[in-house]
Amino acid sequence: MELFKFACPRLLVVRFTTTPRPKSAARGYARLAEVGKLESPKLSGRYDTGQLILHRVFGYRGVVLFPWLARVYDRDLPQQKDADELNPAVVKEVHGRQHLFYQVLIDQRDCPFIRAQTEAVTFLGNQESSRSLYAIPGLDYVAHEDIMPYTSADKAPVQHELFDKFLAHAGDKDPPFIAQETLKAWQNKNHPWLELSDVHKETTENVRVTVIPFYMGCRESHASSVYWWRYCIRLENLGALAVQLRERHWRIFSLSGTLETVRGRGVVGQEPALTRTLPAFQYSSHVSLQAPSGHMWGTFRMEREDGYTFDCRIPPFSLESKPEGGPAAPPGSL
Repeated sequence: MELFKFACPRLLVVRFTTTPRPKSAARGYARLAEVGKLESPKLSGRYDTGQLILHRVFGYRGVVLFPWLARVYDRDLPQQKDADELNPAVVKEVHGRQHLFYQVLIDQRDCPFIRAQTEAVTFLGNQESSRSLYAIPGLDYVAHEDIMPYTSADKAPVQHELFDKFLAHAGDKDPPFIAQETLKAWQNKNHPWLELSDVHKETTENVRVTVIPFYMGCRESHASSVYWWRYCIRLENLGALAVQLRERHWRIFSLSGTLETVRGRGVVGQEPALTRTLPAFQYSSHVSLQAPSGHMWGTFRMEREDGYTFDCRIPPFSLESKPEGGPAAPPGSL
């Protein structure tokens, strides 16, 4: 299957191969299949639970579970003029602006073709002696402007093991899917781990980096307390020339007074190339501190196709704990 979908002009179709295609085999047969009809994106208001969506950048099909109102700290936008203009040595405060994001369930048929990790939501295990992380596959956070809404006559248009548990078909509604009690209970029970509160953005040499941190909870023992966060990072090439991520350089400051430096090749074992046809890459990782708060910042060393290398800034972001945080139930308990 090819993940890329297109409209003709408002008919949403998908192209996929009918059989697996080994490297040594000839090109497989392909056909087009209708999956729905595109709707006009909302310029105001928000999308409701049950709205079918196509991701504008990554191209996957999905369904909205619920919205979140986040604070976006965008270093590319002009900030309020104040007294620091008289003193360039003073770093300006970046003001957060409220923006809509959505928790989205991804169609599992599309997951193998997405240039992003599709396990954006992770949990700490219940065992106090363990630091195990559990992941729920096929979940993502999507900004309002990245949503392309569509409709479908299919009563189960998204293939995911949680679709029937979370949503029920209601043909007289718009969208025709409503939240079941399981989804409402899951949202309430796991609120601290699902809530999206801060988003940080910065662009260097036409490469935009977006960071979304999440507090996961605290693992306490007799000797110490360890606080855990996950963070999702998206890189997007806004320029005409392809660039490739070669190295990462992180600085992690803990309220306990420690400053850690992390260097390495690529990210999550990859050195992704951001091209005109595949301009974006998204991944998530985790960090732990022996303090309830801290900060992270750094750079990605990028290499452009013309040989030019530069350091792409990762916007600094806070790691803040929440008093209601605590071990959550693993996904298997749903």
